[in-house]
Amino acid sequence: MTDYDLIIIGGGPGGYKCAIAAAKLGLKVACIDKNSIFGGTCLRVGCIPSKALLHSSYQYASAKNNLSKLGIKVKDVSLDLREMIGYKDARVQELGKGIEYLFNLYKITNINGLGKITSFDQGNLEVSVEGKVLKAKNIVIATGSDVSSLPGIDIDEKNIISSTGALSLTEVPKKLVVIGAGAIGLEMSSVWNRLGSEVTVVEFFDRIAAAMDGELSKSLLSSLQKQGIKFLLSTKVEEIKQSNNSLSVKVCSVKDNQTNSIEADKVLVAVGRKPCSEGLEKIEKDSRGFIQVNSRYETNVKGIFAIGDVIGGAMLAHKAEEEGVAVAEILARQLPHVDYEIIPSVIYTHPAVSSIGKTEEELKSAGRKYKVGKCQFAANGRAKVTDDAEGFVKVLTCSKADTILGVHIIGTYADTLINEAAVAMAYGSAAEDIYRICHSHPDINEAFRDACIDAFFKK
Repeated sequence: MTDYDLIIIGGGPGGYKCAIAAAKLGLKVACIDKNSIFGGTCLRVGCIPSKALLHSSYQYASAKNNLSKLGIKVKDVSLDLREMIGYKDARVQELGKGIEYLFNLYKITNINGLGKITSFDQGNLEVSVEGKVLKAKNIVIATGSDVSSLPGIDIDEKNIISSTGALSLTEVPKKLVVIGAGAIGLEMSSVWNRLGSEVTVVEFFDRIAAAMDGELSKSLLSSLQKQGIKFLLSTKVEEIKQSNNSLSVKVCSVKDNQTNSIEADKVLVAVGRKPCSEGLEKIEKDSRGFIQVNSRYETNVKGIFAIGDVIGGAMLAHKAEEEGVAVAEILARQLPHVDYEIIPSVIYTHPAVSSIGKTEEELKSAGRKYKVGKCQFAANGRAKVTDDAEGFVKVLTCSKADTILGVHIIGTYADTLINEAAVAMAYGSAAEDIYRICHSHPDINEAFRDACIDAFFKK
């Protein structure tokens, strides 16, 4: 029996970042994951492979449609989907090896297998894996989440697929129906639309990207529609019928109960995720299966902690990472802080959209007095000359104190630009603070500064 200061069950972003942070702080650490590649859903079938396909598919579409206006003439652009998928898989393998390297560097024991807590007794915590029993002073549950479906709809990963199946299709579907207009649904819609699919997105709410600022949502909808993606909003899926090699999706309008059927070769179900918390009977969970933790991420069992998707909140890899590092620091008797009010959210379409802090809708609902500062990318020199001038930066500030309350961006560089806003908000910056900081010219970052200047001078 091997003793550890900390055993982490789950090697996703939260788990492996927790392991590395704890090892750096002097703890003896083991990390267990049921998959051969560490990195979790994010690396294997989530963030990383989806970004690879978003990049590849955009390069393909750009070569076909956009390069000629820049004076670059390309003939006979064609798609090799097998090679594109192979490129994605190779990058996943490389990054997985990178995690192995870091584990070896910091002397972290990594174990492939299904870890199970076999003793919940304080001072005698045990985990079994691959026939071995490991003893730990502390355990972190970082088991993540899995795809959800709708009642009566079974995901077979052949015709009715999840995001996992959508990342490994062997041919481009002629007609693809996507259920759900959140980040996953919109990103996968973009990939396959660029590669030639006729894509229809069905969304229960009356707008896409429903968690984001309303103006952002509206602008993204308009942009994606221009790219050829069809949207059925305020619509629910009632059933999917399979016959031969085709699918018939019965949809119903939420507003007037009108029904219709859509034919498809594949249906992607992207309606959210559920926690992987099975087999933890002694750990307190809510009605949806999310593990309950206190302010220190500790469960009802002393010495057992939980982080990431399995405890709910924003199901984002970077949120899990923050919590993983926080637990490591808590165990090392430090005082970490995770500010849940300023965790950025990004959808990596083209244009991308990103958001941090309060939306306009939230400020109005709370009765807060605020100002809006804006900068259109069409007014930004760098965006204009690189032919990526669609979209805007929107900054929301306190009418009295001028502090930045929220930032919402739609544009090619929204995914990168949001992080300057995150730093600014973490330090409690006012719009004037950004105004007074010199930014390089000509650069995209000036758009954030110009939006802050606009807000500062608003009456």
